[in-house]
Amino acid sequence: MPITLTVKDRIAEILFDHPPVNAFDTKGWESIPALVYEAAANEDVRCILIRAEGRGFCGGVDIKEMAAHPERIAKLNKDNYLTFKAIRECAIPVVGALHGFVIGGGVNIAGACDALIAAEGAYFSLPEIDRGAMGGAAFMSRMLPVQMVRANFFTGGRISVEDAHRHGSVHKVVPLERLKDEAYAFCEVIASKSRAALVIAKQALNLIEPTDPSAHYRVEQGFTLEMYMHEDSQKARDAFAEGKGTAKF
Repeated sequence: MPITLTVKDRIAEILFDHPPVNAFDTKGWESIPALVYEAAANEDVRCILIRAEGRGFCGGVDIKEMAAHPERIAKLNKDNYLTFKAIRECAIPVVGALHGFVIGGGVNIAGACDALIAAEGAYFSLPEIDRGAMGGAAFMSRMLPVQMVRANFFTGGRISVEDAHRHGSVHKVVPLERLKDEAYAFCEVIASKSRAALVIAKQALNLIEPTDPSAHYRVEQGFTLEMYMHEDSQKARDAFAEGKGTAKF
């Protein structure tokens, strides 16, 4: 299975393991919210860790599927929205362990998390402008200043986790070989707290947040549909599917 859920010692782990780049098709994205809710519903669980095996944390959506089946965009959009909403509104804290590339939907997963631990050299990127899509700035804006987000969005470039750490959105940057252990150690601190206290704290923190990135992301998705109707959008997806895209992992 490309996405799995395991529970041990009051920590639930959602693991991405879908070579080559942890990019998920519509079925993959559809499965994530259910796993988040299943983990949160377990009264023994006090923290959720989302991490990945392979070359990078998450390559976003399966662009090749969208190139072949553009009619699936509405369902994909909905499942993306439900994924990020489930993580942000999860009853208990969610921690992301990031490595390699964090691209597209991966940025949104990271932005929806409550805390982030990252491996040295990892980076965020929203290459939507080169993929014939829109979306992602709402959750990236939860992590980074507006001009940095816009520069990344307009160029499809990269933002290092070291830069994100300097801005305070990444809690800790560690060597790749220590990422799993460091992430679990951080989750263990959270998992040692009262579940009732964590649930109440999560509710309070979400309510005092000045904006709801899930709602803003849903607005962005309307522009994704608008972009999908433009001929440049299909050209961009076809180019990527044919190996002519600009992004490199």
